[in-house]
Amino acid sequence: MNPLVQPDPGLYIWTIVTFLVLVALLAKFAWRPLLAALEERQAGIRAALDEAQKARVEVERVRADSERLLNEARVEGGQILARTRDDAARLRDELKQQAQADAARVIANAERQIQLDTNRALEQIRREAIDLSVTIASKLLQRNVSKEDNARLIEDTVKQIDAGPRFS
Repeated sequence: MNPLVQPDPGLYIWTIVTFLVLVALLAKFAWRPLLAALEERQAGIRAALDEAQKARVEVERVRADSERLLNEARVEGGQILARTRDDAARLRDELKQQAQADAARVIANAERQIQLDTNRALEQIRREAIDLSVTIASKLLQRNVSKEDNARLIEDTVKQIDAGPRFS
């Protein structure tokens, strides 16, 4: 039979001793550093997860702040637009009132000017009528009227016309 296949108690003992020495050496030099590296990696992963959670919370906070700021900006924009519309309406009303006041002034000035021109025209017509009346009266009387008589007649006639009914 083959000597390697035959059971030998000395071989068993040496195999067990070698195995135990190998396990002790591995435990001292390989397992502890390997476990320490694994624990360090696990701690790094935990720290990364914690950082990721903090980042997620920060992103949510920033998103909420952004939404809040955007909503505030929309509200403020609406308020600015409303104020602008109100200002435009107020300005339009002021300009409309000013234009109406200007138009009223122009109309009043035109009416006053028309009244003045009418009065001047009536005065001129009266004087011409008086001159015509004096000329006709002179011819009727067949005499020349002096300047003093003419002025007195004009004044008397004007007083009579002013006292009498007016055509206007």
